[in-house]
Amino acid sequence: MSTDRAPHAPVLRARPTIAHLDADAFFAAVEQHQRPSLRGRPVLVGGVGPRSVVATASYEARQYGARSAMPMEQARRLCPPSTVVVVPRFAAYAAYSARIMAALREVTDLVEPVSIDEAFADVATAVTPSTDLDGFARRVQERARELSGLPVSLGLGRSKLVAKLASEAAKPGGVRVVEAADEDAFLLDLPVRALWGVGPVTAARLDEHGVRTVADLRRQPVDTLLQVAGEAGGTNLYRIARGWDDRPVATVRERKSAGAEHTFDTDLHGRAAVDAALEPVVDAALARLERHAVAARTVVVKVRLASFTTLTRSVTLSRPTADEGALRDAAHRALRLADVSEPVRLLGVAFHALSEHAQLMLPLGTDEHEVPAPPAAEAAPTTPATGPVRATAALLAPGLDVETAADGRGWVVRVGDDSRVAVRFETARTGPGYQRWIDPTVEDLALVEPLGPDGEPVRATAPDDDA
Repeated sequence: MSTDRAPHAPVLRARPTIAHLDADAFFAAVEQHQRPSLRGRPVLVGGVGPRSVVATASYEARQYGARSAMPMEQARRLCPPSTVVVVPRFAAYAAYSARIMAALREVTDLVEPVSIDEAFADVATAVTPSTDLDGFARRVQERARELSGLPVSLGLGRSKLVAKLASEAAKPGGVRVVEAADEDAFLLDLPVRALWGVGPVTAARLDEHGVRTVADLRRQPVDTLLQVAGEAGGTNLYRIARGWDDRPVATVRERKSAGAEHTFDTDLHGRAAVDAALEPVVDAALARLERHAVAARTVVVKVRLASFTTLTRSVTLSRPTADEGALRDAAHRALRLADVSEPVRLLGVAFHALSEHAQLMLPLGTDEHEVPAPPAAEAAPTTPATGPVRATAALLAPGLDVETAADGRGWVVRVGDDSRVAVRFETARTGPGYQRWIDPTVEDLALVEPLGPDGEPVRATAPDDDA
């Protein structure tokens, strides 16, 4: 293809008024904020099973080579003995995330959360031509820290692409504003892997052509890029090498799932009881799917056991469907894949891979494949959704919140082989606390909800698909 097929430059805004805010090492930062004894120490957040992976590594742990998505066993070998491993506490993270997003929403309604710890915001209406953008960004950053207690990085650019790269360059805990005149100087020395859409495979193909930096990428003719990455991929490479990204901040994101879940007043015992209890949960999930007038291709069932271990299993159909019978059958098959033998506390059903276009499911045999989630050994215990629960060693894992009448709130540091647990009693407001071993069979120990940034307990609730 000749170079006259090269994309044309889009019209971008004159000033860098798209913000990207990113909480630094988010999960680990929450743990260090709430547990003063962890500050300055390597912290790994992730599962505790033999095949678990790291969800987040604190900056102290990253100095030893630990990183997200690394096998936990490998990360522990890299880090010193003082490293602390804790399981994720998503209710706490959601509460902190809400505070961070609130800092952006104080200056603009145009906020697009990308994940629990990052968001874009269009701040064009919050500034004037004479506004010092660096000072503005630092005020937003400080407000996020004030509301959440966490360090955040913030980048400003004329596009989402540059804003995100700017926040990456500002880490940890900094601000970077990339003016239009400075975009080339900012972009050209970056490695191509820093760009959106350039994964390991594309990077390896580009490397074969001597392309290692954005400057190298920009020098490539369109034909080379199309050869390396195909029509759509090559066009995208040509655009991002020049910082061309005219995507708006989208306050309404495409719906990814619809579902429902229910926590039972008393645990369910036996396969028949669990099967029967799944029916009203499927009904509620189907009602939400119908309300949004979409079809689904993947059905996910979540099972939380009395031990607080959570299992998920899924069945993926060959094509999207809105047929209630097919989706209900898939939910029950996903439940059978979980092979539940313990008492059940919660059941959930979620429909994923949504589409506005349903296709007729024809009886052509086994046209779907079943995708099991990680085995139960990898599932981390979770905190209770309905108040304190009498703790036993089987329910506990490092990082979970506990409480005694005499000591107050603390967190599990270690679970011993003799049914005892080591608990450190501290919160964000107390300073580093003391640690002692407790035998839950002798002394009352309650598993409790985590605290939010305001020091108040937060409850783990089912996500609202209508939000």
